[in-house]
Amino acid sequence: MSSASKIEWTELTWNPVSGCTKISPGCKNCYAEKMAHRLQAMRAPGYENAFELTLQHARLEQPLGRRKPTVWFVNSMSDLFHEDVPDDYIDQVMDVIRRTPQHTYQILTKRADRLPRYFKTRSVPGNVWLGVSVEDRKYGMPRIAHLRKVDAAIRFLSVEPLLEDVGELDLTDIHWVIVGGESGKNARPMDIEWVRNIRHQCEDSGAAFFFKQWGGWGADGKKRSKHANGRLLDGQTWDAYPGSATPA
Repeated sequence: MSSASKIEWTELTWNPVSGCTKISPGCKNCYAEKMAHRLQAMRAPGYENAFELTLQHARLEQPLGRRKPTVWFVNSMSDLFHEDVPDDYIDQVMDVIRRTPQHTYQILTKRADRLPRYFKTRSVPGNVWLGVSVEDRKYGMPRIAHLRKVDAAIRFLSVEPLLEDVGELDLTDIHWVIVGGESGKNARPMDIEWVRNIRHQCEDSGAAFFFKQWGGWGADGKKRSKHANGRLLDGQTWDAYPGSATPA
């Protein structure tokens, strides 16, 4: 299922895989899990298994039907590099990506250790932005080193939900950093100084900085309305993209 995305840094979502399993604290309040169960209750095609990992073969060629250059977020409802997704299925996804050079594909994973193994004998398509999730020091930060081992045109970090001060990041060869707080009724708070720390490091390293949202908490450390200054950091929005690339 492809659809217009509510994610601020992309345009459309493409889900050739759905479902996942939790592997780190960032997964605790997974929005995709909640959405999958809601879609199952609505009897939406492809969600008969709710959040069990499912290869969605019928969706593989969806981007081929769109000529307009588009930024696609791949697997907003799963993780393409989940251990139960076979290499040959990932190959099929990459084949569609190569056949649609007019599009840009953002692929984000928490299974960063699989990236250098998979791409050891394969090249990353030039229209792929490859990223890893970095929610904390213990689980998130080690993923950056795995990402850096892969030769991708754009490497990015999704620091969301940011659960603690991550300290000093090695942003060598990282082109883009997205930061966001957790949303939902059980959202964990995010301190403004944690965000500023990352922004300053992006400015020093030359990485583009994108502040996505405060989520369920405000900069003042209090629960807040999702509509109240949800993207303002120090009085402004931060919407930088790597290089000159910007979704239309």
